[in-house]
Formats: sequence, structure tokens, C-alpha cells
Amino acid sequence: MAVTSANPFRSFWMGGFECTDQLNAFGNRVDFLTLTGHLQLLDEDYAALDQFQVRTVREGIRWAQIEKIPYQYDFSTVKTMLAAGQRHGIQQVWDLCHFGYPDDLTPLHPMFARRFAALCRAFVDFYRSERPEGELIVTPINEVSFISWLGGDARGTSPYCHHQGWDVKYGLMRAYIEGSYALREADPTIRFLTTEPLVNIVPPPNPWPQHRREAKDSHRNQFQATDMLCGKMCPELGGSPELLDIVGFNYYYDNQWQLHPYRKLGWNDEVMDPNWRPLRELLRAAYKRYKRPFAITETSHPGIDRPLWWHMIGQECAAVISEGLPLWGACIYPIIDRPDWDHTDQWHQSGLWDADLSQPGPARVLHQPSAEALLKAQAAVAAAVPPRRRQGVKISTVQPLVSQAVPNFKL
Repeated sequence: MAVTSANPFRSFWMGGFECTDQLNAFGNRVDFLTLTGHLQLLDEDYAALDQFQVRTVREGIRWAQIEKIPYQYDFSTVKTMLAAGQRHGIQQVWDLCHFGYPDDLTPLHPMFARRFAALCRAFVDFYRSERPEGELIVTPINEVSFISWLGGDARGTSPYCHHQGWDVKYGLMRAYIEGSYALREADPTIRFLTTEPLVNIVPPPNPWPQHRREAKDSHRNQFQATDMLCGKMCPELGGSPELLDIVGFNYYYDNQWQLHPYRKLGWNDEVMDPNWRPLRELLRAAYKRYKRPFAITETSHPGIDRPLWWHMIGQECAAVISEGLPLWGACIYPIIDRPDWDHTDQWHQSGLWDADLSQPGPARVLHQPSAEALLKAQAAVAAAVPPRRRQGVKISTVQPLVSQAVPNFKL
């Protein structure tokens, strides 16, 4: 289907604020909007984005906090966040379910989809009562592929199952699709943004035929949720191409791995693993599959390699844009550091700002090497020229923007 809608994002570079409200591996409810201090420091966090010209952010409503009693909703916190966004000229893209469900629900519950669809309608009614005009962009359920594995196979969150990942995924996608129709009925102009992991899964060296098949199947399964949404898979759920709007991909340093045995593929090794694929190749293949505009909806790196990661992301985004593919944005996620879900005293140091736990808030400390690397990545992307704009321009003036070889990202 041809893309006819314009890019709705106010800025290519976006900021993602961790908003999970899930039950963690120990059965404890976490609320990262408060743990990270973002809810308390909304104005400070939004004002800080200006130096990087970030005008679009990903936020979450926290379903488990909104609906304490079935079909009764408290959007007061979302109202506070909306007001802060308006004060600072920030566009907010809303996750309705970012891993957390109300205490009495799991994706396996027979009323899960109905309850989620009711939440969707209530959210649109609330939102339009506060913001009658303007474009509303929503992610109904974040990272179905990941959370169905975590809760259905790894026992890391509700419903704490093993070997039921497919059942959890099926239940989540039933709700996703029913909720999407409810959202569109309430607001026909609404825009949808999917946010699924983009991965590369390969067999070990000298693989058996079974290893090849399993790696191929595992790699292909990353697209199950999006295929279900657009009706390519499990058509009984009611998925349709009309529900596939902007396709979002979450990409981290550990998104490429080997099966049998499990081993992460290094993204910046001195001698590159022959199975490692540049991000541009993964994005190109995904675009070929869905033919939709797309965005990198989550990306970051923990620790000291953050600047190298932003250098790589800038180069890969520039390469994709230079090919003429409709890459509409890249989201720094998290833009403010976050703790571990299960061990909340351990912080990842993966944001553009670190958390100073010795100061109330916690206080934000800009990671200067990451900031400098991000500015260079922004410049590389801004300089990238799509093919249609190269008419009359010698190819030699375009080539220096991005090397087409697999790069080594040592700075």
C-alpha cells in the first residue's frame, strides 16, 4: 500500500522516558515514572531537551495506575504531563500499555482484550477533552514480541509462564487489534506507531541442518506480532493493513545473537563477526517486508560505549536516508537513566543524562561524551541527502556522508 500520510513527528530525534509499570520477576510492581524522577521533574526534563532540538517524546499512561478498579479511570497524571508538554512545546507520543497490566488482568485473561479496548476509548475521550485539535499518535501495546517472551517463557513478569509465549503473544495481539479499532472509532485521525524489536538471529559455525532451521524460524518470528496486526498471520484476530501505519523498531546492542549456544554478536569488534549485520541492512529488509514509513523507536547503550553507539546510529540513519527509505525518526530510549526492573538499586547508565542518586530527584547529570557524540550524529543525519534531491549533484559530493562499507566505530 502506498504511503500517503506525511511525517507527523516534530523532530527526527526523539526522547523516550521509561514508563514501565509492570510486575517484575519478584512480583513487585514498579513505576518508573516516579523511580526515575521524571514525573516529579517534568518541566526540568522537557526544558533540557531544547539544547538537542528534541521536540518529540515517547511517554506512557501506565495502565496499572490508571485503572485501579475495572472500567474506572484516573487520568489526572496524564493531564499533568499534557500540561507540561504544552508549556514546553513538546509533542508526546503515548504508550497505552508499556508492559504493565492492572492487578486483576493478564494477557491470558478472557476479558483482557475487552478491558483494553475500553481503556483505549476512555483515553481518546479524555485526550480530546484536553486537546481537541492536533494529531494524536499512539502505541497501543509496546513490544509485544519481548513481553510475550518475558511473561510467557522466561517467567520474568505476569503471567509468569513457561512455554506459553505464543499464548501470551496471541492474547496481547487480540487486545492490540481490538484496541486499535476502538481508538480509530473514537478518533478516525489517530496515528499508530508500532514498537517491536529488530533482531538478527543466526546459527552457530558449522551448523547442523536443525540449527539452521531453528535460527531461521527464530529470526522470522520477530515479525509475528506485526504480521498479526496487518492480517498476514492469524487473520481470525481481525488484523488489517489499515492498522499498520508507522512501523517502529527497537534496536539495542544485544539485538543480534547466535543460537546453540547463545552468544551475543559483537557490534564493534576489531574483527567483525561475519554474521553481524549493519543496522541499515536490517532496516532495509524490514521496510521491504511492510512498505511503510518507519522509525527507530528505542535505542541506547549502557556504560562507557554510549558515544560509540551514537556515532554508529548516526552513520546508519544517514545511510538509510541516503538510500531514500522513509526513516522518520530515532528515539533515544531511555533519555534519562533508569534502574533495573528487578534490582531497582542498580542503574544502567544508558541515558543521555545519568542519575545522581545523592541528590533529590534524582538529579540529572549530562553525560558529556554522549552529548557530543549525539550532536555529531545529528549533524550526519541532517546532512544526508535522499536520492530524489540529488538531481544535478555529482555523486562524489554525496559519497562522503556515509561509508558503505561495514564500519569500525572506534572514535
